[in-house]
Amino acid sequence: MSSPSSPRSTSEGSARAWRDALVAVVAGFVAMIAVSAAGLACAGATDLPDGAFPRVVAAVVVMAAGGTVEVTGGAGFLAEADASLSFLPLSVSLAGALAVGSLFLRPLHNRAVARPRELLAHAVPLVVLWLLALTGTALLARQTFGISTGDSPLGDIGELLDSAPTVGFRAAVPATLLFGLLWILGLLLIALLISRRAPLPTQLVRFHAAVRPAAFATVALLLAYVVLGVGVGLVVAATQGHASRTFAVILLGLPNLAWPALTLGLGGAWEGKVEGPFGLPMPRLVDQVLRGPDLSTVDVASLAQRDSRAWWLVVVAAALLLGAGFVAAVRSPAHVRPWQHALHLGVALALAALTTCLLAALQARFGLSLLGIGDVGGLGAKVELSPVLWRNVGLALLWGALAGFLGALLARPIHRRGLVEESRNSLRSSTGDR
Repeated sequence: MSSPSSPRSTSEGSARAWRDALVAVVAGFVAMIAVSAAGLACAGATDLPDGAFPRVVAAVVVMAAGGTVEVTGGAGFLAEADASLSFLPLSVSLAGALAVGSLFLRPLHNRAVARPRELLAHAVPLVVLWLLALTGTALLARQTFGISTGDSPLGDIGELLDSAPTVGFRAAVPATLLFGLLWILGLLLIALLISRRAPLPTQLVRFHAAVRPAAFATVALLLAYVVLGVGVGLVVAATQGHASRTFAVILLGLPNLAWPALTLGLGGAWEGKVEGPFGLPMPRLVDQVLRGPDLSTVDVASLAQRDSRAWWLVVVAAALLLGAGFVAAVRSPAHVRPWQHALHLGVALALAALTTCLLAALQARFGLSLLGIGDVGGLGAKVELSPVLWRNVGLALLWGALAGFLGALLARPIHRRGLVEESRNSLRSSTGDR
């Protein structure tokens, strides 16, 4: 019989880690491809010429995994395009994150502590395979389309000189791998932070009570907003028509709407502007606020000027945030005091607000100029939406602290054991038995 430290046992453990990593990566990419393909199909992308649909799906998957897709265009020496796109399809990202995170944690759910080397042995194969799969997807994500200019001068001259304007996209592979690496490392870190059953190194067990309950409650709050957004979207699709467009938004960018709604409910604000024939994949109310001559501010007050139902964002945020405070307190050891709950949840919600603000920001611009002079045929468009970071993060910190304190008071009647001490005692007893 071979000992646990024998080469055979080590090689078997390494092979198992690579197998588990392969399953997690395949599941993550399958989930992202399925969600993005369904969303693009609802948006009508299956009708794109030259069989471009798979390449557009690949581009959406690249962006969802944190990659960079560059927009290009022009018409030879006649015209040039000024185009850029910065958008993260968070519905696709969330599908991949849930699949990869759950499968990464599954082999680790068998004990309370683990050596750092063991955690690295599970994480490194997954990161390597993820980057390889992302590289292949990025190489597929490139396409060029011809665009119609109607009766514009560029169309006439282009037809005469056989130089039609084009627009296309391609994934920037180096930037995609860099941001994709940050994406997968951040996902694995969050998975370890929110799972109560995942092992931690012995040196970090003492931080269990301060980090994991608040992190779990914050992630649960964000997921609750997504579920609520799905419900609202289904109602809109059933009652207001344009079902396919609504499903496209749900499948591609629902968290891009739901998570900013959380910051708005907390009193936060976003700034943006919409110009040209294109608009935001958002409720018409937001689009109306942003269509102005100058940079516009979106908050509950500006939305309520056009529709008083916007104040419900505050009510929903307060109710769900109080629930998050209660969940964090219930999952914490009994010895944690209310002011500590307030600190933990306040910091967790502030970090979540910062992260979601950076992820949900949107910027898209396209302009086609003839011989460097102005936009052609009304093709120019600009859409941007960015957070007011100091306001969103600061108010999230205050609201999180208040919810953490009230949640601790509500959880007092519920019996809770000292989870950290219990895990330490079990660790000492198992060491003593040896």
